Amino acid sequence: MSASATLIPAAGGKSFTGFTKLCKGLAVILFLAHILVQLFPSSAGYLALIPARTIPFAWNLVTAGYIEQTIPGVIVSIVGLLLFGKVLEPLWGAKELLKFIFIVNLSTSACVFVTTIVLYYITEEESYLYTPLSGFYGVLSGLLVGIKQILPDQELNLFVLKISAKWIPSIVAFISVAVSFILKESMAYLPTILFGIYMSWIYLRYFQKRLEVGLRGDPSDEFSFSSFFPGFLRPILDPIASIFHKLFCGRSARSEGTGHALDGSQFPGSDSIEANRRRERGQRALEQRLAEKLAAVRSAEVTAPPSQQQQQLENDASDKV
Repeated sequence: MSASATLIPAAGGKSFTGFTKLCKGLAVILFLAHILVQLFPSSAGYLALIPARTIPFAWNLVTAGYIEQTIPGVIVSIVGLLLFGKVLEPLWGAKELLKFIFIVNLSTSACVFVTTIVLYYITEEESYLYTPLSGFYGVLSGLLVGIKQILPDQELNLFVLKISAKWIPSIVAFISVAVSFILKESMAYLPTILFGIYMSWIYLRYFQKRLEVGLRGDPSDEFSFSSFFPGFLRPILDPIASIFHKLFCGRSARSEGTGHALDGSQFPGSDSIEANRRRERGQRALEQRLAEKLAAVRSAEVTAPPSQQQQQLENDASDKV
């Protein structure tokens, strides 16, 4: 079994252990926010995203992501946060993971706000302006994109199916779209999930700082926009994605002191090199964590403390003198 497999939730494995302090703290916030909304339903009007009130209450762009109004919603959010955070935080660090969650949550809420305003002007239905929108699903979708980036080839055991981690965000998006046509009430969650996937990809693709390789973002082909879709669609999607890249994110950002272009155009083969570096870096971090766990188990099995053994040797040496 590879070291990476020990950190990916699998059937029969110890998935519900080893959670990080940051994720535990955020899980407590999600739980307390849910209790607050249940005890004081009127608080949802100030904490959830209500587009008609966002201009005076701009803080709901941040707070809406941490408000789960249903019991199944808070359970899924807490479990997902603990499991996905356990994989990502050892590789990113607590500070970077917290930054990622904040940026994805804020940008997703902003995109949902703009979308509802546009839909209102198109349909003139006031429900788009006054329906409270909230939920942690955008961040959960973004965490899945992070796992796709770090461990794209890792297989997840989902009941009787084995699915590569790189396809999980795409499957979640497809299922969300399909369910929204069947259950109309689930339509409210669809923009949050889709924007969560896209905005997290934007951040990881173009803006995340990675000091260990001297680059900003991930220019590898394995993390391109078309990598979220089946291979036969990529010849169609790649030209479209390149247009939006030039419009919104097109820049020749260079890392400090290295001169590496973000898109890797000056260095042929840099995409595959970066992908290999990413896999090796993730594998080393996971193997290191596994080694630390094994060392802790072995140290606990030692019966005689080393200090006592050292003291006995010193006594024997003094007797001989």
